Amino acid sequence: MSKLETSLQAAMNARIIGSGSETMVLAHGFGGDQSLWDKILPYLTKHYQVLLFDWLFSGAVKYPNLYDPLRYSSFDDLIALMDELHLTSSVFVGHSMSGMIGCIASIKRPQLFSRLILIGASPRYINTDDYEGGLEGATIDNMITSIESGYENWTLSFVKLLVDNNDPLSVEHYLRCLKSMNPEFVVPLAKIVFCSDERETLEKVTTPCTIIQTTNDLVVPESVAHYMQKKIKGETTVEIHILSWFMSWVEF
Repeated sequence: MSKLETSLQAAMNARIIGSGSETMVLAHGFGGDQSLWDKILPYLTKHYQVLLFDWLFSGAVKYPNLYDPLRYSSFDDLIALMDELHLTSSVFVGHSMSGMIGCIASIKRPQLFSRLILIGASPRYINTDDYEGGLEGATIDNMITSIESGYENWTLSFVKLLVDNNDPLSVEHYLRCLKSMNPEFVVPLAKIVFCSDERETLEKVTTPCTIIQTTNDLVVPESVAHYMQKKIKGETTVEIHILSWFMSWVEF
């Protein structure tokens, strides 16, 4: 690879578009890529310089050898990418797993972020005696088994679980993204995402936050949003929406 191709900006397909004095960083979630933000970009680029990128585990990345599931740290890549692009005091928007990535990065480098917008984020997905995460441990185990035994079949069932089936274009879009991922990456990534417990991380977050949660999220219950609000030290608000998440915050 050339020197350009070895830069994190090139490896992660990073690009900045739009106008405005403030930068907004859009971080997609599990199984996605930056194209999942396409519907809201026309709204955002009128007011912000928008940074789009693909996590190295994404199927959109041209150099999958750069992703090591045993040693990968997404928040380190986020910090390094923002440093490479000389970005500070940015609004970070993290969907799903990227919500907690943004929280961790804000603890390590608070000057990089002016606000965190956390969409459908969760510090822990598995229920405990005193915490409603939304899923039982056995459910996660069964999901991992399904991925290992038949990735193609699992992608279809997973997409139908997460995406409104009344929106076939979005279903097809996310399904295409998920199928483009290297199946060898999915199991270790799923274990990191769905089996992690970052609840103690929340009390270290001092950056102001907006937590956005939809009422029809089958993975993350509404109670998680309120739990996060209570634990995060920075000024935090919760917005609960019936609409799909991408339309619920475009006027933020």
